Amino acid sequence: MEKEFIEEMKAKLLAQRVQIMESIANQHDDFKKLVENGDSGDEVDKASGVVDRTMLDSLGAQNANTLQLINNALDRIQRGNYGLCLKCNKEIPKARLENLPYAFLCIDCKSEEERKNR
Repeated sequence: MEKEFIEEMKAKLLAQRVQIMESIANQHDDFKKLVENGDSGDEVDKASGVVDRTMLDSLGAQNANTLQLINNALDRIQRGNYGLCLKCNKEIPKARLENLPYAFLCIDCKSEEERKNR
């Protein structure tokens, strides 16, 4: 992989990481507000609060997972093996990395993994 492309992907990953960290911080504030307001109101309000908290927890877990994938990709950049499939060691197509800069499997290996998990 060309150094220029890797630097471009690194910048993209760092920007995504900042965005996720801000989102997690905002969710934390939203969750805190929901908990503080959760004790008042009627049963419908309380049920709505539970749903809201569940959604925030789910989004938080998804963000945490994506954040880990981004950090792993940044580690691969630092080690010099970014853009190589972790399973078959073939180069991951640039188009895939541009769309999903933290991808760690090539399309063939990812498809095979998804078939096994069905």
